[in-house]
Amino acid sequence: MDDAALEKALLLAVSQGDVQSDAFAETSGVDHKKVIGLMKSLEASALVRSTAVDRSALALTPEAETYVVEGSPEAQAFAAVPAEGCSLADFKARVSKAVGEVGFKQAMQSKWLGMVKGAEPRVERKVESVAEDTCKLQLALVAAGKASEIPGKDLDALIKKRKLVKQDTWKVYVIARGASFALERKKQPTDLTREMLQDRSWRDATFKAYNLVPGAGAMPSGGHVHPLLKVRQQFRETFLQLGFAEMPTNNFVESGFWNFDTLIQPQMHPARDAHDTFFMKTPAVANRAPEDYVERVKTMHEVGGHGSIGHQYAWKRAEADKNILRTHTTAVSARCLHKLAQDGFRPAKFFSIDRVFRNEAVDRTHLAEFHQVEGVICDRNLTLGDLIGVLHQFFARLGMTQLRFKPAFNPYTEPSMEIFAYHPMLKKWVEVGNSGMFRPEMMLPMGMPEDVNVIAWGLSLERPTMIMYGIDNIRDLFGSKMQLGSVKNNPFCRLGMIEQAETVEATQ
Repeated sequence: MDDAALEKALLLAVSQGDVQSDAFAETSGVDHKKVIGLMKSLEASALVRSTAVDRSALALTPEAETYVVEGSPEAQAFAAVPAEGCSLADFKARVSKAVGEVGFKQAMQSKWLGMVKGAEPRVERKVESVAEDTCKLQLALVAAGKASEIPGKDLDALIKKRKLVKQDTWKVYVIARGASFALERKKQPTDLTREMLQDRSWRDATFKAYNLVPGAGAMPSGGHVHPLLKVRQQFRETFLQLGFAEMPTNNFVESGFWNFDTLIQPQMHPARDAHDTFFMKTPAVANRAPEDYVERVKTMHEVGGHGSIGHQYAWKRAEADKNILRTHTTAVSARCLHKLAQDGFRPAKFFSIDRVFRNEAVDRTHLAEFHQVEGVICDRNLTLGDLIGVLHQFFARLGMTQLRFKPAFNPYTEPSMEIFAYHPMLKKWVEVGNSGMFRPEMMLPMGMPEDVNVIAWGLSLERPTMIMYGIDNIRDLFGSKMQLGSVKNNPFCRLGMIEQAETVEATQ
């Protein structure tokens, strides 16, 4: 039945009284969803109106459907045992795994089969034959829509214990006449055309209504900001309040030179393997660094300088030219610091917040794509004490007033520190970032004066967001499994919500 004929048949049926959508679909020989679509289209023209009705019924699982044909697992298990019995190993070879486990257990509970223990366990029949396969008969009743004939205790066991019967629910509609009911839908013009003006047909035309009155229809809900974007904005405002300038982070694709080599990370480092880094195929290589700077970096890698012996290996330009998805935003910091050195050094403070990519297995705490927050301060005669002081000031604005530091190692910073903050809700110390002072081997090839030091720190955006919003699985925060309801219902800002008094009390 085509759409026009189906619409005519439905309107005719409604003219004679209320219509059940599922019954009409069955009578017309069409899919129920098609009837619902037609119904909603007619509702928009006020030709019909509908009332939803919830329906439910018991149905068999795919596993149970096989048992209706082949017999219950306990009956199959009984049939697999010969009259003289057999070894347990022989029994398992005769039946499927499901029958061997579930069926054997059920047959023993029904006292159809028994097992004789010994050096070689045996399975023996305890009855000569099975009079009837009760489970199969009951499943057949469910399939025939006669579940009411099954004793309540047995039916409950099939549903809850054996999970062979499930409750199917669906929605049907009672379709009735609408305010503008007619046996035929007239197409309503939406525009006043030249032809309608010429032949004056506009006088008799019924135009499609336009909803131009505020509040006349359903008011659309306002947009909502994703938790990651909320926390990102708060981090950004914190940096700006501290006088930092934002670095451009529009290069998702970087060369190995800017991502690794300029950071004095050796070319044989494990982080440069395919299992940790995404390498580009098209274009596979790029040469986007000044040649004089490349030569200075090469020399630093091979033989060192300024008190360093380098890494003592043959540096390869081809490896440095490989295009990758950047693994950290420190590549952005390297570009900005190099430009700062070329333009004539001045004290500066930079920050960036953007995506980075790691070839990692996705689990509840890791994604192949995440966000990195990075802060950089460049000035003369900076010390480790300056770094610690800045970190206390920065994290205090995020509500983290209790900090601890642990020595660490990074290829491009020395000294390096991991940053821990006390979390009052979790009642434990949590790692919140990494930090350090950029090595002279990195800064001097850029052209930085020898008395200039750079302090830097970085952290992920996802971890503090998960802590602030009580999310324990990163896939629930970022990706297709993110619940839109959580975006709508979460407060706009959670940064700085931990009062000093609460922090001190939790620490004590």
